[in-house]
Amino acid sequence: MIALVDCGGANLRSVARAFELKDKEIVITQDENFIKNADQVILPGVGSAQNVMKTLRAHGLIECIKSLDQPVLGICVGMQILFERSKEQNAECLGIIKGVVDKFPDTAGFSIPQMGWNEVNFSQKSEHDLNGYYYFANSYFVGEANFSIATSQHINSFSSVIRYNNFLGCQFHPEKSSSNGQKFLDYFLSI
Repeated sequence: MIALVDCGGANLRSVARAFELKDKEIVITQDENFIKNADQVILPGVGSAQNVMKTLRAHGLIECIKSLDQPVLGICVGMQILFERSKEQNAECLGIIKGVVDKFPDTAGFSIPQMGWNEVNFSQKSEHDLNGYYYFANSYFVGEANFSIATSQHINSFSSVIRYNNFLGCQFHPEKSSSNGQKFLDYFLSI
């Protein structure tokens, strides 16, 4: 059973549908006990880090998420809240991973937010079949670091996929990324 944490974002149904296409049972929830006992947990993301954290705090889920030991996937802002802080409204985040989420600088010729397809390059040969184009919608990013397993380029190079212990995060939206997104979800389900 997969727990899809209702963080107050708008992409819950599309994320749920992506897993249902894989014949996985997924439940949209804010129930701490259900989340703790799920086989996998998804932190979806559409919206701001501050609003997501406010929702998690209001439902008493901060410590629950930080203590999870099953596979957890953070999507977009769901990945960003795994870090200590976001420069988006100076939001304090979960602090599971050291680091700060930054904003893309205004640069001529580049749109902010980054909206659309962008190339993702995985660093490990075992994951090279996941290389390809994925759908992004983000103004904020995590720089490259030790926990980056894939990077992308938009104004500067950034972490498009991170892995830290049982936490996997993707800056793109696998639920909107067609066959590559489905392959990525298979990858998550295999860890």
